[in-house]
Amino acid sequence: MSSTYLSRTLGTATNRKKFTISLWFKISNSSSSANLISAGTSYANNMDYLTIGSGGGLSFEAYQGSTSYRLRPNRLFRDTNAWYHLVIAFDSTQSTSSDRMKMYLNGEQITSFSASAYPSLNFEPQYNNNVTHMIGRNLDGSDYFDGSMSHVHFVDGSALAPTVFGSTDSTTGEWKINTSPSYTVGTNGFFILKDGNSVTDQSANSNNFTVGGGTLTKTEDCPSNVFCTMNPLDNYWQGSTFTRGNNTFSTVASKENYNTSTLAMPSNDAGKYYCEVKLDDASAYSLIGLADKLTTSATSNFKNHAYGYAYDGSNGNIINNDSSSSYGNSYTTNDIIGIAVDTDNNKLYFSKNGTWQNSGVPTSGSTGTGAISLSATTTNGYYMFAAGTRHNDDLQVSWNFGNGYFGTTAVSSAGTNASGNGIFEYDVPTGYTALSTKGLNL
Repeated sequence: MSSTYLSRTLGTATNRKKFTISLWFKISNSSSSANLISAGTSYANNMDYLTIGSGGGLSFEAYQGSTSYRLRPNRLFRDTNAWYHLVIAFDSTQSTSSDRMKMYLNGEQITSFSASAYPSLNFEPQYNNNVTHMIGRNLDGSDYFDGSMSHVHFVDGSALAPTVFGSTDSTTGEWKINTSPSYTVGTNGFFILKDGNSVTDQSANSNNFTVGGGTLTKTEDCPSNVFCTMNPLDNYWQGSTFTRGNNTFSTVASKENYNTSTLAMPSNDAGKYYCEVKLDDASAYSLIGLADKLTTSATSNFKNHAYGYAYDGSNGNIINNDSSSSYGNSYTTNDIIGIAVDTDNNKLYFSKNGTWQNSGVPTSGSTGTGAISLSATTTNGYYMFAAGTRHNDDLQVSWNFGNGYFGTTAVSSAGTNASGNGIFEYDVPTGYTALSTKGLNL
C-alpha cells in the first residue's frame, strides 16, 4: 500500500505511560523510509513513530523538541519474502530505565541496538494521547509504507509479552500468529486488519480507522500462509523496478532483463503448482517460464540455461538451452499466461487466456499430453518462475501467485480451485495449487 495510509484521532487521552503495539508486516522494498505507526501533532516537533529507514533499519523513537526516547536495533529488516512480527511493550513507570521499553521480533526480545535512549520515569509519549495516530505514513505526508500489514493491535494500559500474540510451532519451531489473542484492550485500544483489509476495530471497542488515501487491498498472503512474489534481490543486471508487493516488475529497454520468484519448487519432487502472469506492456521479445537460478553472466538469459524454459511471446516457441522449438501461439499486451508445473512427473504447461497451448492436458500425469519435459535435476535442485526479454526492450508484467490481483486490478471472474489455496482468473487444474508455504506443504 505504497500510497495508502490509515488514520484515527483519539477522543480522550487515557494511560499514556503503559501500552503495547503488536503488528505483523511484510515489506516490498528497503530502499526508502517507511512509517509503520506514528502519533502526534507535528512531524518536526511533536511526534512518536515506529519506522523502517532506507536500508532496512528499524527505529522506535519520540521527538518532542528533542529526542525523548529511541531504540534502533542493529539487525536489519530487508527480507521481502518474510512476515515479521514486532511487539513494543512500553511502561515508563518501571524503576529500571531499560525495562521501560522492550522490543520483540518473532517472539524473541531484541537486546542489540545501534542506538538506545530510554524514556524518563513516568514519561508520557504521544501514543494514546488525544492526537492523530497514523498507520502507513508519517504526519507530514511522507514515508509511505510499501508492503502488507496484518493483525495490528494497540493495547491501552498494559505492557504485554509477545506470547499473547504468537507462539512457537511445536513441529516446525517457527513463530506463528495467534489469530484471537486474549487481553484487556483498554479504552483507546484497537485491533484492525484481522482477516483482510478491514479497518473496523475487531476488539470490544469501536475504535475504527479510516483510509486516509490510496486503496487498501486485500491479500491472500498472510503470516500463516506466505505467497510467492518476484524477488528484487534476484534481479539480472539490476535493471528492473518492482512495485505492488513485488508482483509487478518493469524492465528497461537498454538491458536484457529477467527476474525470478522468491519461492522455488523442488525439482523431481511431489508437487504441482499453478500461477498466472498478465502482460501489462509486452515487449516484442517477451519471455515467461521457469529458471533453475539466476545467472551472473552479462551475456546470458534464462532461455540460455540448460534448466531454463521460456515461452516466447513473439512466435509462441519454447526456448531451452538457447534452442527454440515450435509450441503454441504468440502473446502480447493484456494477454494472461497460465503456468502449470508438475514436479511429480517433470512436466510443464502454458496456457494463453485460459487455453492450454499445444493441446496440453496438465492432469495427464506421466503421459504428459502436450507438455514440455523438465529435467529432474537442476543446478541447485529447484525451479523458480521467471520472466524477462530476450533482447534489449522494455517489458511490464503483473504476476498473480494466488492473491487474486494483477497489480491493483482484481481478477474479473475467479476460476475454480479445488485446493482452496489462492484466487486465479482461470480454472486451476485439478491437483495443482498456488506456490505458497501452505502449497509447498500440502
